Amino acid sequence: MGSRTASAVSPTYCKDIEALLRSHANQEAAEAMSAYMRGLFPFLGIRTPERTSLTKQFMKANGVPSGEALERVVRELWATPEREFHYTAMILMEKRKKELRPEDASLLEFMVTTNSWWDTVDLIASHLVGTLFAKHPEMVAPYTKKWMDEADNLWLRRTAILFQLGYKSKTDVPLLFDLIRRTAHEEDFFIRKAIGWALREYGKSDAAAVKQFVAGTELSRLSVSEALKHIGS
Repeated sequence: MGSRTASAVSPTYCKDIEALLRSHANQEAAEAMSAYMRGLFPFLGIRTPERTSLTKQFMKANGVPSGEALERVVRELWATPEREFHYTAMILMEKRKKELRPEDASLLEFMVTTNSWWDTVDLIASHLVGTLFAKHPEMVAPYTKKWMDEADNLWLRRTAILFQLGYKSKTDVPLLFDLIRRTAHEEDFFIRKAIGWALREYGKSDAAAVKQFVAGTELSRLSVSEALKHIGS
């Protein structure tokens, strides 16, 4: 039998994938994985290679939802406590990222601001938000302004800094540098790390510009160290 089309996705899609993953739970591994994440989330204890394989098999047999069905599935998985379900939701979104529409921004904001930690936010920022904004550049200015000025959420600010990670020479450099200047005073580790990471990635396209920016901007030691890790001072 071939794979189902997106339009034929079962109404029990979430329950089916939940049952599949729960059948492979490993309590000992779950405790170690939760401890690694500072106890913020419960885990089933499924290692990444096994979880990825299970998810691929499930998608091959059951298809990948799209549009409103995808949003429903993602929100349902996101509401399930164990972290593996959040990772699975991101895999489904990744499969449909080329179909992202401006109206999907609210779903991405929900994913960034709910069950927030670096292990989900960074992929959402660089893969999903980055893809959406590349397709719809008119969204960049209003959303970065909203996330920086109105939301008061560090994960949205981190997303604003990181969404251009894969843009390379297409990076909006004035915007990147402006966002960094506006957050450089923040003491939060995740903001400082994001600043350094974003600069390091852009440095692969223009090392001289990054060195000049770092030299002329008051940044934390962590940000500077990360930014110049492969460039040198």
